[in-house]
Amino acid sequence: MPALLARCTRWLRRPWTAATTAVAATAALASAVSLLVAVPASGAGTTPGCRVDYTVNQWTGGYTAQIRVTNLGPALNGWRLTWTYGGDQHITSAWNATVTQTGHSVTAVGTDWNAALASGAGTDFGIQGTWQSAAPAPTDFSLNGASCAGDGSVPPTTPTTPPTTPGTPPPTDPPADCGGAVLCTGFEDQAGPSPSGDWRFTAPDCQGTGAATVDTAVAHSGTRSVRVDGRAGYCNHAFVAATADLSSVGPVLYVRLWIRHTTPLPSSHVTFVSLPDSSQGGRALRVGGQNGALQWNRESDDATLPAQSPAGVALSRPLPTGSWQCLRFAVDTSAPKLDTWLGNEQVPGLHADGVPTQDVDQQWLSRTTPPRPTALRLGWESYGTGDDTLWFDDVAVGSSPIGC
Repeated sequence: MPALLARCTRWLRRPWTAATTAVAATAALASAVSLLVAVPASGAGTTPGCRVDYTVNQWTGGYTAQIRVTNLGPALNGWRLTWTYGGDQHITSAWNATVTQTGHSVTAVGTDWNAALASGAGTDFGIQGTWQSAAPAPTDFSLNGASCAGDGSVPPTTPTTPPTTPGTPPPTDPPADCGGAVLCTGFEDQAGPSPSGDWRFTAPDCQGTGAATVDTAVAHSGTRSVRVDGRAGYCNHAFVAATADLSSVGPVLYVRLWIRHTTPLPSSHVTFVSLPDSSQGGRALRVGGQNGALQWNRESDDATLPAQSPAGVALSRPLPTGSWQCLRFAVDTSAPKLDTWLGNEQVPGLHADGVPTQDVDQQWLSRTTPPRPTALRLGWESYGTGDDTLWFDDVAVGSSPIGC
């Protein structure tokens, strides 16, 4: 193995800043582009290298990018991915990697938990940033100095509304992968424009102009989803609540849902999943965002997971806009533990295992009573600023893990 590939990379830690969340919270989604560049693993005239999948959600003045790097060469004990921006992109935050930028040149270095890459293995990290005049996707990726140069082809832009093919039957609903779940729905049984049957509109504290409807134009599978038009301001709570009683689900309660939204998570606190918790006297465990990234919040004492320090928020990640995202979480009802996945990636800052972790769970562990969720509500609750339009589909709750 070349010395350059064998050398362990020293990684730096720098504070995270959220300079662009206010811009991103009010901007309209412009595009979502996926770029793939790769070096073949073998073949005449080639050497083992790397593959990079760069997927960007871009709006006027801002963007987030999900990056997956795959090592096609010998095993690495530490990795450094570099690239050059051709526009005026400026990175403001990152998760699952330490990312620095000098001019147009960017360097991403693996963290403690993903620094090692076996041959053929890959890892994911993400960035958030701003731009003004141009933001073309980069094509000159290198892993530990070895080029990942390829043809630089760009697949078509992901549409905001998934297309349908006339005459093509919709996917089976509910999804086959939530068999045995206490709650499993793709909302195909919703006949009218307002949620009904096993779902009801609710505004837990106070109601304003937020609304929830059944949408037949946008769906993750089948032909229907629930759309929530969330509005800023404390009294604009708008949720759909499942009538299913979840108080006996456990000892670990697993939730899987597909969510699609239009506006990046704002700097202020918002909620889009609410779980009434009998251990808090009916107050809720809440999943939402703050400082532009996903977070858990406990209503009884306002504790957050992760801690809202720059280092804590950097261990979470934004919720990508303009595409369906699989969000999963597990809540232990026998101990104050929980876990969270976005797609198949465990989010480090949204993990509580009872062992104190700096900048993550110091607030969360102040309460030792295990949670006991009794119901599920999906929607929007703002505590200041932040409008958003969201869709929910293919929701499942059960006592065993539920895949995407």
